[in-house]
Amino acid sequence: MAWSGLRSFDLADEKLLLGMYRLVLANGRHDDFVQYLNGELLASYWPVLRRMLGRGVRTVWEDALPELRSSAA
Repeated sequence: MAWSGLRSFDLADEKLLLGMYRLVLANGRHDDFVQYLNGELLASYWPVLRRMLGRGVRTVWEDALPELRSSAA
């Protein structure tokens, strides 16, 4: 998913965690979502992540997981 730049991410570093989640959310496939995303972390960081994603990607995720919309409020 990361074609250039970082290919490993220290998830203890919030900026790197957000960057990795952005990559997976925007470019991943179902197996990637299962392997790399944690539902609790996704919900807790969604207010920040949603600003890092394009409208189309954001809408797809919020339609699939309505609880994200409420966590962004």
